[in-house]
Amino acid sequence: MDTFELLKSRRAIRNYENKPVEKEKIERLLEAATWAPNDRMREPWGFYVVQEEAKSRYERLAKEYLEERFPTKPHLVESSLKVVSTTPVIIIVTSDIVEGDEEATGDNEYAVCCAIHSMWLAAKDLGLGFVWRTRGVGLVRDRRLHEFIGSPNHKKIIGTVYLGYPDQESLEKMKPSKRTPFSDKTTWL
Repeated sequence: MDTFELLKSRRAIRNYENKPVEKEKIERLLEAATWAPNDRMREPWGFYVVQEEAKSRYERLAKEYLEERFPTKPHLVESSLKVVSTTPVIIIVTSDIVEGDEEATGDNEYAVCCAIHSMWLAAKDLGLGFVWRTRGVGLVRDRRLHEFIGSPNHKKIIGTVYLGYPDQESLEKMKPSKRTPFSDKTTWL
């Protein structure tokens, strides 16, 4: 598949088969991430792979967070937790904070976003479904997720990746993706 077809066919996959993801494939995604462009070759990314017992702890954390955030929406809490429990692999992705250098810290965040996108494209190539979450069950802005990964002072959480083999029935129901033409968003100077 050429690059443009890969980019156009990339989708956020939220429903997965009940099938574990091989460690070799997870490692290939992490390797893809490390080839992302990054300022001054700082390689500012960190990855926390959540599986098995750690995933059970993540589910409890997500439940606590969602129940606090949506106390009057138990159906939303339940459906969100179902997604967490049926996702085979969760990867929390961080960016290095450069003490006293906001610009370098910002550059690091951009690089980590590129790393996540590289993982997303590689996931498609490996036959895996992938979604990058920040809000809701992504827990990116919740202090408890930072504590969950060990509270590293020099790290900022950029995203939580949900990963697994796509549920074929859900894939078939997906609508084609649409984008605004670049010409509508481009100013030639």
